Amino acid sequence: MWGGRFEGEPDALFRAFNDSLPIDWRLVHEDIAGSIAWAWALAKAGVLSKAEATELESALRDLDAEAASMPGAPIESGAEDVHSWVETKLVEKLGVLGKKLHTGRSRNDQVATDLRLWTKAAIGARVAEIADLIAALAAIGEREIGTPFPAYTHLQPAQPVLFAHWCLAHAEALKRDAGRFTDSLQRTDACPLGSAALAGTAYDIDREALATSLGFAAPTANSLDAVGDRDFVIEALSAAATCAMHLSRLAEELIVYSSAEFGLVQLDDSVTSGSSIMPQKKNPDAMELVRAKCGSIVGAHTGLLMTLKGLPGAYNKDLQEDKAPLFAAMDTLSMCLKMSSLVVSTMKVNVDACRTAAMAGYSNATELADYLVSKGVAFRDAHEIVGGLVRQAMGEGKPLEDLTLGQLKAACALIEGDVFEALSLEAALARRDVVGGTAPSRVKAALAEIQLKPPSTPKCGIPNPDAKGLESPEAEVLSR
Repeated sequence: MWGGRFEGEPDALFRAFNDSLPIDWRLVHEDIAGSIAWAWALAKAGVLSKAEATELESALRDLDAEAASMPGAPIESGAEDVHSWVETKLVEKLGVLGKKLHTGRSRNDQVATDLRLWTKAAIGARVAEIADLIAALAAIGEREIGTPFPAYTHLQPAQPVLFAHWCLAHAEALKRDAGRFTDSLQRTDACPLGSAALAGTAYDIDREALATSLGFAAPTANSLDAVGDRDFVIEALSAAATCAMHLSRLAEELIVYSSAEFGLVQLDDSVTSGSSIMPQKKNPDAMELVRAKCGSIVGAHTGLLMTLKGLPGAYNKDLQEDKAPLFAAMDTLSMCLKMSSLVVSTMKVNVDACRTAAMAGYSNATELADYLVSKGVAFRDAHEIVGGLVRQAMGEGKPLEDLTLGQLKAACALIEGDVFEALSLEAALARRDVVGGTAPSRVKAALAEIQLKPPSTPKCGIPNPDAKGLESPEAEVLSR
């Protein structure tokens, strides 16, 4: 591919260090799709005949089928990367015609196009998986719509909420993750093909039609930027890292809530494991692994930022190191999202334990303060009065609502008999009747609105070339 400038063969150690086929083999379908689109772009430019473009497309389709049937990267082929493998196979099959395909094209714009196609599909797949997890949270929230749940700050009892409200809290974070992925898709959706090495192709390529044939919104605007730009990878990894952080927080809560000390939820046997020595153990391994694996996604984002930060413009070989972290992060996030959906959809909620915990820890103290405010007491004074009553109740080892009316009135003469209704769990929940609050009616409405519609980002298909004027019999084909 580039040997004419060199007299000797590359050292074996350099080949092992340099060759990327084991990693970029995942782009073989995208590379073939781009090659078919390029063949027809060359034909439109008058570089290839219609017959040559048709023959190239047929051979590339056969090659796509061959690659799909292979168990893994053909390391034994000796190809440096996926691009050289495709070209070598074409030359074996078509001879000189196979060599013509690279006219006006560089591996620089070729790999940038391949990676953008792959990333677009990966983003769509992750958003669909996020939607599945949101649906799982919504489903268990609807199933447990009347179940009170303890909410914590600093992992200390705070105020009661509905369990469905807790589900919606995690669903909202995931919805933002989907939004970040979808937003990054806008800047991924530009086609570098035709930028060549860095200055743009010297042939009369219709880059707008070429971009459209590959499903891109538009061609990239600057050839020098296009071949060196990996912002779209950084953005995808940033969205993945933020989503991973949210999954890790969900995992941490489920690990804590399923412990014997909390006992609020029970994870299914199918996603837990036991101990080789302690027969009684049921360990939340699935969520512990989600919590751990999410760290590598954050690391992939940080690592690639460090790779890119010192690079001069255009293409540098450093950019070969963009794929491994992207592929690994997307694979890991996919597994973590799917596993989280399985854990959520199969877990049981211990309703009695949740109700007891929702009332524990003097979590209705704020209700008593709000009650005093309704009687005309300034909130800061009410806060101090209730703090003293909590201290008194703790000293007697009883909840606030078990203090006598006389004890309560001794702290504030404005307290009446209706205070006990105000301190009930149902009243505490119903009073939070604002947008985003935990009142049952608000939670029901939020559950009805939370479902997410994934963006339309299908896996890259063989392109439908714009073959106007060529009368190509292949122009109607393609997307799969």
